[in-house]
Amino acid sequence: MTRIVYFAWVREKIGTAEEEIDIPVSVTTAGELIAYLTTLGENYEAAFEFPDVIRVAVNQEHVEHDENIVGAREIGIFPPMTGG
Repeated sequence: MTRIVYFAWVREKIGTAEEEIDIPVSVTTAGELIAYLTTLGENYEAAFEFPDVIRVAVNQEHVEHDENIVGAREIGIFPPMTGG
């Protein structure tokens, strides 16, 4: 099981701040995880409507969508950050 933590409007659309998910072995990258999560229901589909803007952190380190997530203990998912 992997702890998935959602932030900002991703959290609001999904309806939970975090959850433990048993990620299928066929899901090996951050981008594949986002695609998989969209299959979990309408709220997930709405949260990931524009997957290219979603940012991902694996074990608290930012990664690109093509980065490997296998063995991750925690994955953070959040929208783009702004401000200063």
